[in-house]
Amino acid sequence: MRRHSRRQFLRGGLALAAFSLLSGCERPGQQAAKVPRIGFLAVGSREGRAFMIEGFLQGLRELGYVEGQNIAIEYRFSEDRNDRLPELAAELVNLKVALIVASGTPASFAAKQATSTIPIVMGGLAANPVETGLVASLARPGGNITGMTLMTSQLGGKRLELLKAIVPGLERVAIFWNPPNPTYGPVLKELEAAVPTLGLKLQRLEVRVPGDLEGAFKTATRQHAGALIAPGDPLVANRPRMVADLALKYRLPTMMDIKEFVVAGGLLSLGPDLVDSYRRAASHVDKILKGAKPADLPMEQPTKFDLFVNLKTARALGLTIPQSVLAQATQVIQ
Repeated sequence: MRRHSRRQFLRGGLALAAFSLLSGCERPGQQAAKVPRIGFLAVGSREGRAFMIEGFLQGLRELGYVEGQNIAIEYRFSEDRNDRLPELAAELVNLKVALIVASGTPASFAAKQATSTIPIVMGGLAANPVETGLVASLARPGGNITGMTLMTSQLGGKRLELLKAIVPGLERVAIFWNPPNPTYGPVLKELEAAVPTLGLKLQRLEVRVPGDLEGAFKTATRQHAGALIAPGDPLVANRPRMVADLALKYRLPTMMDIKEFVVAGGLLSLGPDLVDSYRRAASHVDKILKGAKPADLPMEQPTKFDLFVNLKTARALGLTIPQSVLAQATQVIQ
């Protein structure tokens, strides 16, 4: 009896030892690495940022990442309440995400204020990030931020030239102005530097929430603006169709940064491809997940700027687009 108990004890001990060894090793079919979890902090809504998100996911897929399989993404959207961005950024920090993708300038600032250690990748910043104080330099950002810069603030003079070529007798150009967005400083600086040589006057229209948009168009027409520039603030970038419809309603030639505006019925756009910018931002995410430091990853700039023109909208506004402008267009929508 005693011998039988001893045999059982030995068998049990051997089984326990084998289990301990197996538990410390990888089982067949088990993933070797933990699935990384990243945050996506954005101004506006998921619907408004949909084309940018799809560009980012496409970039991840090209690098071998599939959401829900070998990478997890925690999304946070401000829903046009940018005062919530610090709270949303703090949520992502508390979740201990591996990095944060910031979509929109206010989101980039909120992420920077929330953490100095978790890497931040900007999907596309309209202004020069050095001027706005987000990074030390484009070549060596320093700190925990890197990503894509759109540099659209440098296109102010070209935008005004195009509008003057298209709108006969243009004297006054209105511009949307959202004071809390630090992008607007460099944008206005570029435009104000260009207006004297072109013989134009600039009219600021304050737009802070979606409900301000129609009132801004009414003010522009009442004050005899001949054209309007709607820079890349997320408030308007998330609503290209709404801005296009209002521009037609008030018969005001309008230009934005993004081609989606022209596809939605807007007159003109001049700027980089936002979808491509977010696709390229995925490469920064990949490098950081593999151990690179944001401080050492140079900010990337657009490789080209696209001019989109909608001829149908031009006809509706009673405008003739000069051949000199059409010759510069990346795409003309009939």
